[in-house]
Amino acid sequence: MKAFLFLCTIVVLLNGCTKQTQQGLTLVDGVLSVGVEVGYPPMEYLDIDGKTLIGFDIELVKALAEKLGLQLNFIDTAWEGIMAGLDTGKYDIAINITILPERQLKHNFTKPYIASSIAIVALKKPSLEITQPKDIAGMRVACQSDTTAHYFIEKISQKGIKFTQFSYDKILNCFDDLHLGRVDLVVADNLIAYYYAGKEGSPFKLAWQGPADEFIGICLKKGNDPLTIALDNALDELFADGTLISISEQIFKSDLVSSAR
Repeated sequence: MKAFLFLCTIVVLLNGCTKQTQQGLTLVDGVLSVGVEVGYPPMEYLDIDGKTLIGFDIELVKALAEKLGLQLNFIDTAWEGIMAGLDTGKYDIAINITILPERQLKHNFTKPYIASSIAIVALKKPSLEITQPKDIAGMRVACQSDTTAHYFIEKISQKGIKFTQFSYDKILNCFDDLHLGRVDLVVADNLIAYYYAGKEGSPFKLAWQGPADEFIGICLKKGNDPLTIALDNALDELFADGTLISISEQIFKSDLVSSAR
């Protein structure tokens, strides 16, 4: 599905709030512009009304904006161009980005706010036994392009394990094709694996999960230190006051954020 572009301004300031807008901190004074790939549940996706943005990252950014006294402007952006949009000044931050050394060379990152790992999802029926990554040999394996899951299965391929790889622009399409039997497995991060496999009556199961060795942060244009520092301070406050744990428990029914500290 071709990603569409829309602007959606959400005011998160509360009546009577005494927070003062930090002038000059963002591209547009008083507004935090957020690049986001809509369609990645449970992190960022549209509610059943087809209009309202919901998910873990959306609640996180709302809390951050409130701390900083800023309004929000979400900009839906295709994943493959999300970090390039920072370089061209389309938005201030991009969310739900795994912190990797090669990415840190080109962009600023905040402290991590949630930990994740690679997971493999299969259909409950027919049942496939996956006890280790190399068990994907001979199978049709789906992933989202240019993600850590994509990099993960590329490494498996380089070890000589043979399988058929299907890459998609949207993670939603991976699970659609798994449900239809067009692929045998989906490799994704465990956060989205929990979402799909954990639903009541889900046809999917979590077949394998690796160790929590990936950390997700907020990505900014290289050299944007003032906003990076401000976001880091706000994240520290949200961890300290329990807000992030509360959001995690609301979305995932468990604390997946404390391990990121």
